[in-house]
Amino acid sequence: MFESDLNEDVTRQKVTRRAFLLSGGAAAIGVAVWSLRSASPPLSTAVPSGPAGEVTIAEFSDAGAPTGTIRVRKIVKSDAEWRRQLSANAFDIARRADTEMAYTGSYWNFHQQGIYRCVCCDTALFSSQTKFDSGTGWPSFWQPIARENVAELEDNSFGVRTAVACTRCDAHLGHVFNDGPPPTGWRYCMNSASLVFKASV
Repeated sequence: MFESDLNEDVTRQKVTRRAFLLSGGAAAIGVAVWSLRSASPPLSTAVPSGPAGEVTIAEFSDAGAPTGTIRVRKIVKSDAEWRRQLSANAFDIARRADTEMAYTGSYWNFHQQGIYRCVCCDTALFSSQTKFDSGTGWPSFWQPIARENVAELEDNSFGVRTAVACTRCDAHLGHVFNDGPPPTGWRYCMNSASLVFKASV
């Protein structure tokens, strides 16, 4: 092997080693950024806790039958209280507006008949009768069980989206999009961790 070839080979190895180290460093930075995002998502996506005033919600039996509307106090708790009540995953999603990874939640491919309630306060949110397979990996519904039971607010964390929250306790549920099926054309794309399913009885 000529000396020039040897020098070229050594240079190539240095470049290859440098590229390997740089790509590894970039991957480590990416993981660190994702960890920070998961632990502390942007405040703009968090659903604010409003004053402990009263709200009107519609009530439903576990069979999905409406039982009337009532005025109730908004549920406002400290982070410490929510942490004691919820799993770490449910706290991050429902109280910190995080998002579960697609195809990982309990309800994305779930087909039992019943209603989905808020994991934080048990308010009825969605019915299995309006659930559909959106192909997104999250449980999706074409409408809430009652319009007054969910609130919608602007979310500017990744472009402009519409976040969906529980009216009674401000739990973050997911987002709503205008690419759903008839009859509404809406897709309420929810996080399983924000929901508790109650089977029809």
